[in-house]
Amino acid sequence: MSQPLVIGLVAGESSGDTLGAALLGALRKRVGSLRAFGIAGPKMRAAGCEVWADSHELAVMGLIEPVAHLPRLLRLRRRMVREISAAQPQVFVGIDAPAFNLGLEAALRQRGVPTVQYVSPQVWAWRQGRVRSIARACDLVLCLFPFETEFYVRHGVRARFVGHPLADEIPLHTDRDAARRALGLLPSDTVVALLPGSRIGEVTRLGEDFLRAAQWLQAERSTIKFIAPMASARVQELFAAQRERIAPQLSVQFFEGQAQPSLIAADAALVASGTATLEALLTRRPMVVAYRFSALTAWLLRGLGLVKVRHFSQPNLLTGQALVPEFLQEQVQGDALGRALLGQLTDTQGRAHLEQEFLKVHERLRVGAADQAAQAILELIGWRAASG
Repeated sequence: MSQPLVIGLVAGESSGDTLGAALLGALRKRVGSLRAFGIAGPKMRAAGCEVWADSHELAVMGLIEPVAHLPRLLRLRRRMVREISAAQPQVFVGIDAPAFNLGLEAALRQRGVPTVQYVSPQVWAWRQGRVRSIARACDLVLCLFPFETEFYVRHGVRARFVGHPLADEIPLHTDRDAARRALGLLPSDTVVALLPGSRIGEVTRLGEDFLRAAQWLQAERSTIKFIAPMASARVQELFAAQRERIAPQLSVQFFEGQAQPSLIAADAALVASGTATLEALLTRRPMVVAYRFSALTAWLLRGLGLVKVRHFSQPNLLTGQALVPEFLQEQVQGDALGRALLGQLTDTQGRAHLEQEFLKVHERLRVGAADQAAQAILELIGWRAASG
């Protein structure tokens, strides 16, 4: 019998759980037998991972927001150092959640465990000094975007581009009419999708201005239909309450989930910066991107000069062009967002160029992310399955 691969993992939130499940499947194809354990969600559990703590325990974000959770997170991290070290894995993979995982990886690496960070922190964009702690913590960084590896090479950190799983999941060419039929929309409708974020904090900070933008746009084009794919029932409840308060006359069709079909069906989208902007890119939708940090986080980012990029949205970063309008902090105003959306809906020539550039990015990212990540991890540890 061949010896099983023993692997520790910590995945942050649902996106990390999805990545981890696909990675475990790809590893199992290569090594046959494996034992996996750590912090995981339902998809990783279904893929055979022993769940020592649930991924949702890591669902905190920002510079300031995690402070209230710090004692609990530090206790959890100390526990993971002890338990993962005792289990003697051949490799540890931290999936996203860098605030938690980099410290854990550093401690495990000191104990002789090879460590991998799967999903690069946005260190190339802000707080670039973190690259030193990444170098101390990680034997390998697996990057979802090609431009990220260039940054790490410059700083002497071993990194490998593995592609993005969403690019594998979403077809290069989508069927808009089919998506509209599934959502009860007509082929002739002009449709705008509203995606104010997947977290309560994001929707709290952005939702009202997204609704004001929709109100402004409907005053200009009364036939526009608005759809809102919501990440969870709690997010939908909050956004629906905001609509009742801010724009009670505005008709919005809500869906729980359905982000990709909604984007495929839409003519344009208003999107909170994050993974949803990549989904909009991969479905080749014109979009307007907005984000608002908490006031204290924004003050620190500006006051300390921590932001190092001209653009913050993934579509503009990945194309190297200002293809989609971006609005940050106090720029996020309903009328400004509405005007930008109207421009995206009416600029036929710009739309054709945007779709062409987005397709190029999709093709570049579509390289079989889970398989590439699995291969890179096995190469790092020099895995050779023993035969018996």
